[in-house]
Amino acid sequence: MRLLRSTDLALRVLMRLAVAGGATPTTRDVAADMEVPYTHLAKVVAELQHLGLVDARRGRGGGLSLTERGRTASVGAVVRSFEGTGDVVDCEGPVPCPLNSACRLRGALRRAQEAFFASLDPLTVADVVAEPTGPLLLEITRAP
Repeated sequence: MRLLRSTDLALRVLMRLAVAGGATPTTRDVAADMEVPYTHLAKVVAELQHLGLVDARRGRGGGLSLTERGRTASVGAVVRSFEGTGDVVDCEGPVPCPLNSACRLRGALRRAQEAFFASLDPLTVADVVAEPTGPLLLEITRAP
């Protein structure tokens, strides 16, 4: 299973903000730090804000900050929010699979997907920025 680019960016934004301390970097700053297009990151930040994980303020003195909910958010829940919980394979697509009524693979793939999410559920954003990750994130952050 491969995560969507937006899921990857969402997790990295949360991690970056978790080590920001009192700083409130702008979306442009974070995009530059991550070397990703601003427009793509702005969409991810908007979704994180909608989920209540990030606070984004415009204007002078504005910027991004992690909410308490964002700090304690389950990594599994964040991944589910961005990836969705649909089936790994599209058995009901425009041309339904002829094995659909008797397929055992679909159930096995569903169980594997749930095991993947379940393995991420106990981890919080705060957990994934603990040493040695947090200090490394601070080192690679662009200096103001």
